[in-house]
Amino acid sequence: MAASSPPPPSPPPAKRPKMSSSSDPEPDAEPTSPSAAGQPRCPRYKRRKVAILLGYCGAGYQGMQKNPGARTIEGDLEEALYQAGAVPEADRAAPRRYDWARAARTDKGVSAAAQVVSGRFYVDPPGFIDRLNAQLAPQIRAYGYVRVTNSFSAKKFCDRRRYLYLLPVFALDPSAHPDREAVMASMGSGTELTKCLECSERGRKVPGVMGREGKLLSPAENAPLEGAVVNSHGESGAAQCDPPISNTNVHGELGSSSDEKLDLPVSGDGTEAGNAGLGSNGVGDAVPSASADADPSAGNDENKLEATATELKVQGVDFDKSNGEEKPPTKSAFSYTDEVKERFNRILKYYIGTHNFHNFTTRTKAEDPAAKRFIISFAADRVVSLDGIDFVRCEVVGQSFMLHQIRKMIGLAVTVMRNCAPESIYDVAFRKDVNLNVPTAPEVGLYLDECMFTSYNKKWKDTHEAVSMDPYCEDAERFKVKYIFPHIAAMEHKEGAVALWLHSLNHRNYPDFRYMETAGAEAKVGTEVAAGAETNVGADVDSIEEVQLPGDNK
Repeated sequence: MAASSPPPPSPPPAKRPKMSSSSDPEPDAEPTSPSAAGQPRCPRYKRRKVAILLGYCGAGYQGMQKNPGARTIEGDLEEALYQAGAVPEADRAAPRRYDWARAARTDKGVSAAAQVVSGRFYVDPPGFIDRLNAQLAPQIRAYGYVRVTNSFSAKKFCDRRRYLYLLPVFALDPSAHPDREAVMASMGSGTELTKCLECSERGRKVPGVMGREGKLLSPAENAPLEGAVVNSHGESGAAQCDPPISNTNVHGELGSSSDEKLDLPVSGDGTEAGNAGLGSNGVGDAVPSASADADPSAGNDENKLEATATELKVQGVDFDKSNGEEKPPTKSAFSYTDEVKERFNRILKYYIGTHNFHNFTTRTKAEDPAAKRFIISFAADRVVSLDGIDFVRCEVVGQSFMLHQIRKMIGLAVTVMRNCAPESIYDVAFRKDVNLNVPTAPEVGLYLDECMFTSYNKKWKDTHEAVSMDPYCEDAERFKVKYIFPHIAAMEHKEGAVALWLHSLNHRNYPDFRYMETAGAEAKVGTEVAAGAETNVGADVDSIEEVQLPGDNK
């Protein structure tokens, strides 16, 4: 009897259908199908890798990068993306999970007219930009977005970044907003400087840059300057310039106090609010009034009258007026002429190329490879007027920038233009073995103008839309006119951001400038003498030894 064949194997059980989950990072798009109840199912959208182009005004924000406990542009933007439905609940406050990247990291108070961020977001259905802007503050506006490749990163694929700094024209005038020591030193020189009557605070110390790092001042250096006043805390009053004689506040409004009496109020800590009543020698003698001049017992001879007249001229008081009224500040005739423009652009060209910018940033050592940066162009060719103030438009283009780098580059250029430091300082500013305290210009005039993706656009031009601000130029221009430019002008009108900073540009705050002037002069004389020695072999050796540089100054 033949054996029966075994029964055929039973088919495997059907696979369990994949269940959808709200935490699924990238669900596939499915067509709408009727559910068990007969109702149409909502479509499930797919994440897209996009680049978002936006602008913002940095007022009130602690910079672009997210910082716990601080209000930042990035923090508000991430929350707005979640509220707009672009980021799921599981990825909220976790930007790494959706490949977050930014093209530039701006400092505190710095604005941007064309910033770019990238990530994987839910941008469907249409109207994503409107939904995003509805969740953002008015000073942060998204212009649009562009679909990009999956490997795109706004930080890594950005070739160049262009920043603009709007610098008031008066900042380039050496006689505008001088510090107290410069005013006193100019007396009797024939080109006397007048004390600033516009700023409420002048000649302030710069925290963290007083003297060389790690160097203890000698007793002679630590002694108060001649004409300085030591307050109750033992600090030298020479660090503060004299306040205006009148009761003029930062808004330029005059108070109702008498102009004859120059006694200043005492602040809450017991120190004087200023030294306007002080003479050029620092003695607290009041300015003589009309009655004092008429009193024979005053004993004012001709020499004293000349000295007092000079003193009042420096303080901005008209000696011819017997009541001691102050003269209104005269408008400076300084302008951005072709000569000034040529010199300023010549100074800015020192930055072009690859240099070690360790002196133009913080937290980066000279040995760090990151200190080397490439500047493509730096020029200041135009003047723009904002709310009655003329600004020089300084445009710098580079591959990337470090913390405070642009502000320090502007700061040193202004210092040289105001003759506070020699132009030869650039011969050593980029050296690894030289450490300089470089002034940092105020942040208010700086803004990011464009991020460029030239290489990416060229490589993917056939398959992807270019990441460019060209389609949104008009939107960006309107945003600058509405938010960025008024903020820059208002800060200069109300607070005098640049004007106050100019008073700090002196050898007391930056002693390296004085050293550079001495070393530069010695080096120049040494070069001339050495050249003369080659032609005149029998030159006197003693005269050459007098101009040789010290051995420790390299």
